[in-house]
Amino acid sequence: MPRIGLLQSRGFADSSKAIANTEKMIREAAGKGAEIICTQELFLTEYFCKIQEPELFDLAIPIPGPVTDRFSALAKELGVVLILSLFERRTAGLYHNTAVVIDADGSIALTYRKMHIPQDPGFEEKFYFTPGDLGFQACDTAFGRIGVIICWDQWYPEAARLTALKGAQIIFCPTAIGGIDSEPQELTNLQRDAWINVQKGHAVANGCFYAAVNRIGREDETTFWGSSFVADYYGNLIATGSTSDQEIVLANCDLDEIENHRRMWPFFRDRRIDAYSNIAKRFDD
Repeated sequence: MPRIGLLQSRGFADSSKAIANTEKMIREAAGKGAEIICTQELFLTEYFCKIQEPELFDLAIPIPGPVTDRFSALAKELGVVLILSLFERRTAGLYHNTAVVIDADGSIALTYRKMHIPQDPGFEEKFYFTPGDLGFQACDTAFGRIGVIICWDQWYPEAARLTALKGAQIIFCPTAIGGIDSEPQELTNLQRDAWINVQKGHAVANGCFYAAVNRIGREDETTFWGSSFVADYYGNLIATGSTSDQEIVLANCDLDEIENHRRMWPFFRDRRIDAYSNIAKRFDD
């Protein structure tokens, strides 16, 4: 029964401060028994995608590289699995929003590149990120088989489904989502509720645990709403973070119960895979 820890934190303009804060939180989470620990989306920086600025590509880092090497050593030291959300420089002019899973022995177990890239006021991600080309994935770790999707992926049932079909027992979703000043608070509240509800649905439909980790704080005209959570396979919130505080959200996930639950609700058995071909179309005219 792995214990997972979600690192809900504010953004930092200085990556060295972000690394120091994250390392401190990882050690604290491990000290509280967390075995799989996940950062928020793009934890090394503030959320820079609010504007289109070519110089901000300088924030991207190689994977593997010095940052992953540093956290690999920490994972091995503490005997924990780490999930890091990073801005990847693949080559000049080619960048990704990427998650790396580092196993408890310090090895990189999985690299996932964000597949769905949004483009909205205050979220200018298509300018920075090339859509992922590694597909939806899961990997075995020292504490269970897990998968990762990232932020905008969270709205698409196909993303969670295909990750679950890879065998993920827990789906992690690092994210950076909040309300912007130009929108009324009532709309922000509705969007936050929708964000939670759709992801709880992924947990139910796929018979797995689901963990979403968001940042907090105000950055320019955006206020991130925190609310990191872990949902079980009934969609129950078994751990929830605040809307404004830096904290570690901890939850125990009994993976053995997934087997029993899926025997009772065999959604994978009853899928009509012969009838789903049109899902690959943009719209079924």
